[in-house]
Amino acid sequence: MFGQLEGTGFETIHPEFNQCFIGHARVERLWTGARWSEGPVWFPAGRYLLWSDIPNNRLMRWDETDGSVSDFRTPSNNSNGNTVDGQGRLVSCEHLTRRVTRTEHDGSVSVIAHLVDGKRLNSPNDVVVKSDGSIWFTDPSYGIMMDYEGDRATSEIGACHVYRWDPESHEVVAVATDFVKPNGLAFSADEKTLFVSDTGGTHQEGGPAHIRALCVTEDGKGLSGGDVFAECENGFFDGFRLDRDGRIWSSAADGVHCINREGVLIGKIHIPEIVGNVCFGGPKLNRLFIAATSSLYSIYLNVNGIK
Repeated sequence: MFGQLEGTGFETIHPEFNQCFIGHARVERLWTGARWSEGPVWFPAGRYLLWSDIPNNRLMRWDETDGSVSDFRTPSNNSNGNTVDGQGRLVSCEHLTRRVTRTEHDGSVSVIAHLVDGKRLNSPNDVVVKSDGSIWFTDPSYGIMMDYEGDRATSEIGACHVYRWDPESHEVVAVATDFVKPNGLAFSADEKTLFVSDTGGTHQEGGPAHIRALCVTEDGKGLSGGDVFAECENGFFDGFRLDRDGRIWSSAADGVHCINREGVLIGKIHIPEIVGNVCFGGPKLNRLFIAATSSLYSIYLNVNGIK
């Protein structure tokens, strides 16, 4: 048994949250030394986790078998969000090159998306893969707004959208165009809903700090609707994941917020750093990995995540 890490702990806001955590489980700090941690993704076959340290221009690797941490890819083109596709390949958003890439089984890197209607993307931020092989990603302008996480540049598109890459035609199409700064995204278990966070309030006074729920069209290729699902009451919802019961586990300024299927904040996992993103991992997907500002944390939960 190890003691509680300073600045961490569970906060129950609604009794429903009590069933989500294990009373004696504690937050573990697995590693520290980053400048801004983002984009954690779990690889079950290798029992390791990858995540981005964006300003340090590197992808990091944590090994579950021995707890070691190493550089997976340096430079990483200021990679941000990462995911894994149906064939176990790494899919990454790169700020510096303003593209979405896929790392093939032989280690080579293929470009999935970098242009829309002949114009360069802004700086792809987060990415998910649907069961049909399509790749959905957000494209805010954070990576071109300064030189800290990419190269300062003017947006060629002039707006920030959510896009879909088609696995057959390889066409990239904007599927949501009414966001200020689309950021994290995740599908519901049945893939009928795509949740997308908007962090527009970071650079627009009074701007959005919420997650919206968009309906996936019947052909699986588009989106409709987009009502606000949940408002963030401390900072911004950046990256997030869903568990098998439909709850959202999202990053926030004071840790991880747990939001139930009705959009109600039911509890928090306090972390002593601003959290950028999370993912579920471990053989049972019951371990939440938390990428916070300078550190990687984890906590075992009484829930199981969606891949």
